[in-house]
Amino acid sequence: MAEQQETGTVTGTRDKDYNLIWFVEASLENALRLDTFIRDAERDGDSELVEFFRKAQADSRKGGRMGKELLSQRLAKSDI
Repeated sequence: MAEQQETGTVTGTRDKDYNLIWFVEASLENALRLDTFIRDAERDGDSELVEFFRKAQADSRKGGRMGKELLSQRLAKSDI
């Protein structure tokens, strides 16, 4: 696999840190989006799909929570 260059000079944030921030945002955004999917499935009486989307939403919340915890720990250690 070819080594990629760090792009932090463009964003002012190291790639790995940017990726963590992106992951948290994407997880939380997904949890919000899934709320709409759940309501749509409920409206149509599709309990199987409701359960599927609820489980996916719980996983997204968990990812967001874990990412926020890790981000908080790293920010506390940084010299920002």
